[in-house]
Amino acid sequence: MLKPEYRLTRRHVVGALGLGAIGFRAAPAAAAAKLGDDGLYQMDWYLESFLDLSEDLAGATAKGKRFAIMWGLKGCPSCKKMHEVHLMDPKIESYIRDNFEILHLNHIGSRAVTDFDGRKLGEKALGEAYGIRFTPTIQFFPEKTDGLAVARGQAREVARMPGLLEPPEFLAMFRYVRERGYDSLSFPDWLKKQA
Repeated sequence: MLKPEYRLTRRHVVGALGLGAIGFRAAPAAAAAKLGDDGLYQMDWYLESFLDLSEDLAGATAKGKRFAIMWGLKGCPSCKKMHEVHLMDPKIESYIRDNFEILHLNHIGSRAVTDFDGRKLGEKALGEAYGIRFTPTIQFFPEKTDGLAVARGQAREVARMPGLLEPPEFLAMFRYVRERGYDSLSFPDWLKKQA
């Protein structure tokens, strides 16, 4: 039996077929948020997923990135601002694109998502299980799935951005997670030390 890190997943197959065996991703010429059929804004670099959170986290870690879930909702004014202002800033957009795999889920959606414990839930039910109350909310997860199957809800996260922060703090939250600031300080305390 192969060790977990050597198992072939659907992500490997899709990556090999879709991107070629070397798997390079070209940087976009210019970031552009597009409104999808579901009313959610999408960036062309958001994670294309089979909606299996363990696979998505492992895939992000294998690329040297962190995994995050962004919750959106059709008609959400803060979601629109995040995509039309925050993510149009090249500094913010390139930092997140280069360091994170973002799975964008619909707060009231019905697509089936496989949670870390193997349960399949619709997007709406998954959001309720994690205590997602409004949009946008961004959940940040650890680098490995160890212990996530037995933890519940928000206990699986290393950080959460509940609502939209101003652009400097928005970028700082992603840096906080990437630099593992959560290992020693709360986000407000970490932010004070950065000033």
